Amino acid sequence: MNDASRHEFDLLVIGSGPAGQKAAIQGAKLNRRVAVIERAPVLGGVSANTGTIPSKTLRAAIVDLTGLAQRAVYGDAYRVKAGVAISDLAWRMRHVIEHERTVVSDQLRRNRVTVVEGEARFVSSHELEVAGRDGTARYRADKIVIAVGTRPARPPQVEFDDRTVIDSDGLGGLSHIPSTLTVVGGGVIGLEYASMAAALGVRVSLIDQRQRLLEFVDAELIDALQYHLRGLGVSLLLGETVAAVDRRPDGGVITTLQSGKRVPSEVVLYAAGRQGATDRLDLATAGLEADSRGRIAVDDEYRTAQPHIYAVGDVIGFPALAATSMEQGRLAACSALGAPAAAMSDLLPYGIYTIPEISYVGRTERQLTEAAVPYVVGIARYRELIRGEIAGDNTGLLKLLVNAETLAVEGTHVFGTGATELVHIGQAVMAGGLGLHYLVDAVFNYPTFADAYKIAALDAMNKLGQLGDESFPRAAA
Repeated sequence: MNDASRHEFDLLVIGSGPAGQKAAIQGAKLNRRVAVIERAPVLGGVSANTGTIPSKTLRAAIVDLTGLAQRAVYGDAYRVKAGVAISDLAWRMRHVIEHERTVVSDQLRRNRVTVVEGEARFVSSHELEVAGRDGTARYRADKIVIAVGTRPARPPQVEFDDRTVIDSDGLGGLSHIPSTLTVVGGGVIGLEYASMAAALGVRVSLIDQRQRLLEFVDAELIDALQYHLRGLGVSLLLGETVAAVDRRPDGGVITTLQSGKRVPSEVVLYAAGRQGATDRLDLATAGLEADSRGRIAVDDEYRTAQPHIYAVGDVIGFPALAATSMEQGRLAACSALGAPAAAMSDLLPYGIYTIPEISYVGRTERQLTEAAVPYVVGIARYRELIRGEIAGDNTGLLKLLVNAETLAVEGTHVFGTGATELVHIGQAVMAGGLGLHYLVDAVFNYPTFADAYKIAALDAMNKLGQLGDESFPRAAA
């Protein structure tokens, strides 16, 4: 290796997904020499190419083309397009993905970030060897950020063929929309794709070994989601474990459960979690290691066991959201380069893009009960909102958990259209310490879905008044 093939930078970032992109741009904003190393021929990582952006685009296309959101007005038989084909969905996904790749590329270019295409591996704790199309070269930096993301986990006992037995990355390779689908795994990804398929009219069976879905989400919202999924025709097989997946001679698949049940379908989608994409980094050479799921442990400032090497995004585990990954990347770059930055807020919004959406921030009823925090619940249902009637969508609710002693909003939980947008009002109220009185006194545009905050706040105030405390007079709801 000669000197001409060795490149020096202040900051090296491995991966161009949301975490890597923001880390690189923050480093460049601090006037450092920054390079991003991306093994794929396109930028944006899993988020832009196979994960967040494609799946949310797919969801939007399905909702639009099926007319699902307007059926409260026009009836259950209403359709915008009689037959939705894979080509209809693929066109929109390609359009949005190409746009996102262009945006990422342009942002890195404008900030003078060097982009290196190739597979990186550590040759020392400060140096990476990158194998690209034109050979190998070495890159050295004082600070390194690992933002390689994850890939779908594939259980070793399952034989994937990317046609009848697939993971979430294999959805884009389907030649047609199957009439039946078995989804193994009731986590966020499994539920999102199960609801999308069901909205298209696919008969979906969802299998999960847990008795309750998404235990970290408020129970009332999950109950509402399960009710809605069953209404779309989804069969929920909870507390069940897959024993075998066998292909049939006719091209279909039989999923056999430990209980003896056999579930036939055209396609089986495994959504069995994700695995950190760290296996080719030669972490041990840098004095690092990953756990059994490929994740890297970090401290509060995203430093690994090597203080000059940081890790951010999905590769460090929960919450593994594009939004939190972006902020982790920015904060890691600030820490690495000695720039002051506030720690990430504990009030992180969580968005689940099922149909309908779920989003929340703060604590759940179970958490408040376990912490012995007295609270009341204020609820506004979409069927009470004229905006929901106008939109033809009356499925949903907004729920506020209010501390009965301090009037602080302890949790905001939303199920329904626009949940991932609406939750930010509650997040701002909670972060600013504004409390229940702010929402009671606030004036919201009318008619809007956001007006649900006023209704829920008045509901909570009325319940406080019913406790007999004169300081909480009954409000007109």
